[in-house]
Amino acid sequence: MKLSKRAAGISPSKTLSVDARVAEMRKAGVDVIGFGAGEPDFDTPDYIKAAAIAAINHGYTKYTPASGAADLKEAICEKLRKENGLDYEPSQVIVSCGAKHSVYNVIQALCDEGDEVIIPSPYWVSYPEMVRIVGAVPVFVETSPENGFALKAGAIEDAITPRTKLIILNSPCNPTGAVQDVETLEEISRVAVKHGIYVLSDEIYEDFVYDDARHVSIASLGEDIKALTIVVNGVSKAHAMTGWRIGYACGDKAIIKAMSNLQSHQTSNPPSISQKAAVAALLGPGEPRRNMVKEFKQRRDYMVDRLNKLPGIRCVLPRGAFYAFPDISGLYGKKLGGTIIKDSETFAEALLSEARVAVVPGSAFGANDFVRFSYATSRERIATGLDRIEAALERLMLS
Repeated sequence: MKLSKRAAGISPSKTLSVDARVAEMRKAGVDVIGFGAGEPDFDTPDYIKAAAIAAINHGYTKYTPASGAADLKEAICEKLRKENGLDYEPSQVIVSCGAKHSVYNVIQALCDEGDEVIIPSPYWVSYPEMVRIVGAVPVFVETSPENGFALKAGAIEDAITPRTKLIILNSPCNPTGAVQDVETLEEISRVAVKHGIYVLSDEIYEDFVYDDARHVSIASLGEDIKALTIVVNGVSKAHAMTGWRIGYACGDKAIIKAMSNLQSHQTSNPPSISQKAAVAALLGPGEPRRNMVKEFKQRRDYMVDRLNKLPGIRCVLPRGAFYAFPDISGLYGKKLGGTIIKDSETFAEALLSEARVAVVPGSAFGANDFVRFSYATSRERIATGLDRIEAALERLMLS
């Protein structure tokens, strides 16, 4: 059997691979603490479930328009006006099967073979793979923990060539938790407008900001940058609806129409029942979101404090999302169990075998000296997992 070059050249998602391995170990009776999951552990609020049940009971189980139902598009427009200061018409909105699908549609609609896409690093695992699928070239712009993984507009401009078609922004960021301030976004917007380059603004973690951090959509900074920006968001994270698979994108009508045409042949419409649930989520009360973010902040504070007390580990306090991204290079050359730690993958393997704790190696995000811990799990599980890591590292330091 000979696979296509496209399929053969794509790596599987390491975040999903970690989750699958944890599930297999638990099925075999092994008690594993999983810090890999990129989904809230909170249940979907009851009023959202009720809307889905009502949709089923009223027979709303058929096809909808491929780009999404009218009432959901209107709810998305209302949400964006109210929360983000953005005015879009329903014709500028597409609903997809999750924000990941929306991101892929944007790249498919805009990028040709050989086009370049600027991606700040560390990055979400799927960005470069999606770019490669369409034959475009990912161009990475490095960020540093020394300044909280903040972007620099100058570094983005330095990466621009005549082949640059798109800049991908993700704030709050998976995996670093970085939240870009408005001054930085204004500088990036000037660069994008100057060179006429599109911006994909992935805002799926917008609700998860802490301390003095504030989420600002780059599209809200002026009509020129709004015309070049495709905003991507969804209900998965903020409303604990990961399995419902509803994301959306907003932007120029011609781009959205092209995305809709692609989607009509890829998936047809997003799930009809989930669309009704998403309407309830977007128009419903904000209290469940606020309560979840409040709890995540307390988990973040506890996890980062514990991580920074461990030998050989340094962790910047993330300002958003629900991940800690510690540097583990201080452990290189040490032996944990039968494994010599030399990078993020050997560290992750050693933790899983010696401490029964699963993390995602930073190599998946373009940062091999780091690992990603999700704190989207209970405080009790966080404490237990960190206790196991502490005990394992104590053995390492004594060996």
